[in-house]
Amino acid sequence: MNVDEIRQIIEMMREHDLLEFELEQGDVKLRLRKGGAVTPGVASQVPVAAASIAAVPPSPEAVPAFTPPSEEMDLVIVKSPIVGTFYRASEPGAKPFVEIGQQVRIGQVLCIIEAMKLMNEINAESEGEIVKVFVENGQPVQYGERLFALRAS
Repeated sequence: MNVDEIRQIIEMMREHDLLEFELEQGDVKLRLRKGGAVTPGVASQVPVAAASIAAVPPSPEAVPAFTPPSEEMDLVIVKSPIVGTFYRASEPGAKPFVEIGQQVRIGQVLCIIEAMKLMNEINAESEGEIVKVFVENGQPVQYGERLFALRAS
């Protein structure tokens, strides 16, 4: 990752009024946070335009794209693995990838999250029925934010 890419991320944070951004690529983890607060345990931090940049190794505590089913409701919560803009369809006016009540299978595209002009497909990692959509089309999403709830089948 180069300085220009980091600047693009910072600009996206400003544009979408995001307080925090986190990205993992290979064995490098990038975390940007407005305000320049120091994160305990982070080896190095460099303030850039009112944001902190930290390179830390990935941790096993990282938020997974899916959480295990809840014992109460037997739901699988699909969470955003990245920061970006949430889209339910491949283009404006197109049919959404999934609807409430629809059965999905493993690997099926649920939505797209646009980050830095890249369209990232979010795929189902569990089979089940879509019971809730937490985010409105075209809205910014944070890392770890809930996107969908599935009733596992």
